[in-house]
Amino acid sequence: MKEKIIKDGKAILRHSPIELIEHWVLALSGLLLIFSGFGELPMYKRYMVTQIPGLGWAGDFFVNLKIHYLAGIVFVSIMVFHAIFHGWLGHQGLLPQKGDFKASLITILSMFGFGKEPKSDKYLAEQRLAYAYLGGIGLILVLTGIVKVLKNLPGVYLPPVLITSMTLTHTFATIFFLLGVLAHLAALIFKVNRPLVRSIFTGEVDAEYVQDRHTIWYDELMRREVKAEVEVEDKKVETEDKVQVGVKDQEPEAIDHLKEKMMTTLKVKGMSCQHCVMSVTKALSQLEGIQNVQVDLAKGEVRFENTKSVASDQIAKAIVDAGYEVVQD
Repeated sequence: MKEKIIKDGKAILRHSPIELIEHWVLALSGLLLIFSGFGELPMYKRYMVTQIPGLGWAGDFFVNLKIHYLAGIVFVSIMVFHAIFHGWLGHQGLLPQKGDFKASLITILSMFGFGKEPKSDKYLAEQRLAYAYLGGIGLILVLTGIVKVLKNLPGVYLPPVLITSMTLTHTFATIFFLLGVLAHLAALIFKVNRPLVRSIFTGEVDAEYVQDRHTIWYDELMRREVKAEVEVEDKKVETEDKVQVGVKDQEPEAIDHLKEKMMTTLKVKGMSCQHCVMSVTKALSQLEGIQNVQVDLAKGEVRFENTKSVASDQIAKAIVDAGYEVVQD
């Protein structure tokens, strides 16, 4: 699935259903691992967690052990699926890039009013760093967890030093994983990050948020949108040209109709980016009879075919309603 602009430009489809399922399965299995892992220690009875209605079972070591194993199987499975699926498709947007630490620091400082946040692609620098952190800790948990499982199998002997070191590493990795999850959730305290909450549940995010904070990604989406619309218009023109083959041999009325399709050029003020191109193109294309809309940002001109003699006032109104000004000659 490709990200795209939806709902008449008001929202951006950021995540596919598969990505949403991945996120929630990984999140829930990870939380179960943390909860059951601490439950295997004599903690919940000591701190009276078992006194909470419905959590009496939390003090049972064997119940927590079974939950831990089941959650671990799900956790490992979704990690393997994630690596294979996104690796096969060549998705690299979340992989750390050079300069992420510096960009992340600037972004964090900007949240407190110091400096300006740098332009970003689909993922912010700190999101890529968080992905690498949680992914690395998760891998350590998986590897050390496998050793902890193997030592319990009949006929398997592992050196005590290895078992002790793997157990300690697993315990500390769990703590660091928990801290990472808490930091991930704490980021939502900042107002600037809250629009992303919507995408966790629906896969969609507000277009204005993307335009303001993920400028590089938004501009790329706009270029795709405009390119797609131009291709559709080109196909329409190509089809009409085929129909008009031999037009010189047709009735005079057909020749007059062809003349009416000559390009009209208007000077439009206020256009400065690909978003403007898309807005003006959509506004004019919605008028019946207006076809092959072409926007020239450098010249501040809009050219189109008026096949049904749409009134100039109606055309000007469509452009004004889109937020731009028609310059009268």
